[in-house]
Amino acid sequence: MKVVFLEDVDGVAQGGEIKEVKNGFARNYLIPKNLAAPATHNNTQRIDKLSKNADVNRIRQLDDMKELAEALDGTQLNIEMRAGANNRLYGSVTGTMVADAVAEETGHSIERRLVQLDNPIREVGNYPVPIRLHAEVSATISVVVYATGTDPLAEDEDVSENILEEGDLSVAVDPQAVVDSTQSNESVQEGNSTDSSIEATEEVTSGTDGSSEDLVSEASGERAVAELDKDSDKDEN
Repeated sequence: MKVVFLEDVDGVAQGGEIKEVKNGFARNYLIPKNLAAPATHNNTQRIDKLSKNADVNRIRQLDDMKELAEALDGTQLNIEMRAGANNRLYGSVTGTMVADAVAEETGHSIERRLVQLDNPIREVGNYPVPIRLHAEVSATISVVVYATGTDPLAEDEDVSENILEEGDLSVAVDPQAVVDSTQSNESVQEGNSTDSSIEATEEVTSGTDGSSEDLVSEASGERAVAELDKDSDKDEN
């Protein structure tokens, strides 16, 4: 069915545009909500006026969404759910439940599709949930899911304490461990120094032994030459 859009429809068309849409979408959603009208001759003649009206409505809607975003941003919603000992919920928290909680807490009704919850929440905890109010405007709320019979504020404190404990563990140092480590390093250094000294001594000893053997060999050779010279002199005489 061809329709003329009377207002902007996010992701579909802007006010004043003429588009072909499915019959069911037009008859069950667009036309009943006065978002579009059949593209008759009279309606098509109104396109210019509809476009101008859509521009005015677009600006007004953007301003309204900015105000709503300021009101919602940072809001904490407490949702009570039955949960087991492992903090798993008996059921889940859906986008529809979050939208209902927003309306109850703030008095501002929002559509479920605006709640950007990728998957249902199935465990106790604190969850940041974005609300996409407009193509250019978003807000983030805090959804605290707590077990029936417990305090939602305690859930927040537990989360903060866990974060602090993790930080403390990451910087904690055992003094004895530092001492043991220092002693171990000193032992290794002493061992290395001793090994170096032994190696140096062996090299000196080796060099000394070599020199002594050379001197002995030279002395023996000189004595042998001297004896040969004496025998030669005797024979001549």
